[in-house]
Amino acid sequence: MRARILVTRPQHDAQPWVRALQARGWEAHALPLMGIGPCLDAAAQQALAQARLAALTPGHYRAVMFVSGNAVQYFFASNSPQTLTHQALLAPDTRAWTPGPGTSRALLAAGIPPSQIDGPAADAAQFESETLWQRVHSQIHPGDRVLIVRGDSPVPETATPSIQGAGRDWLAARLREAGAEVELLAVYQRLLPQWTPQQLELARNAATDHSLWLFSSSEAVANLQQILPKQSWQQARALTTHARIAAKAEAAGFGQVLQSRPTQEEVFASIESAL
Repeated sequence: MRARILVTRPQHDAQPWVRALQARGWEAHALPLMGIGPCLDAAAQQALAQARLAALTPGHYRAVMFVSGNAVQYFFASNSPQTLTHQALLAPDTRAWTPGPGTSRALLAAGIPPSQIDGPAADAAQFESETLWQRVHSQIHPGDRVLIVRGDSPVPETATPSIQGAGRDWLAARLREAGAEVELLAVYQRLLPQWTPQQLELARNAATDHSLWLFSSSEAVANLQQILPKQSWQQARALTTHARIAAKAEAAGFGQVLQSRPTQEEVFASIESAL
């Protein structure tokens, strides 16, 4: 029997991967290591409403960068008036930037025209801000505004949530160096998942039974360490989709850490080689 594969993406993202893996004959399970939910803070909701209006105003933003499909989903919420009436979601002169094909598909599903979307080349070595910047840096002129739509990480109950969210600031730094004004907006929260006893047992077994963990974010690895802080991962195997994630898995103690480009076909080819 083939080794078990654990897909650690958020539940709604994990299920299509699980189905595709099972269709190829692998035993695959969703074991989400990140929950996703809306930013419910009143200030965040007000900032989102203002940003939606600004994004519809011609000339206001040179571009809106969506860091993930979740950013697209929660920025263009299904109950927004534009979505319900099929009106334009962005001003026609505003570009929609994406770090990879998954986010591009989310933008297309939301109703953004393909001609308005910019992202890395399909054969890019990685789908990330660096390869996006190679494609779009020539669009930016001093004084341009760019909105970066992203998520936020949990904050202590005593802390005030930030409307700017949390994440990598590499692209924001490059934009500011080019003279652009950068706005950061959190539209969703990345949450620590609440696992069932069955999921905890599955994870503990997968630390030693030759299962293959699929990691698509460094935060997923960090959450695993938080959920099972005393667990040894020396006998565990991980397949990651970026060098930063691989480094996080190695630091967590995974005994074997592999890397793949993030496309589904190449991840599957890497799984075939590993198993």
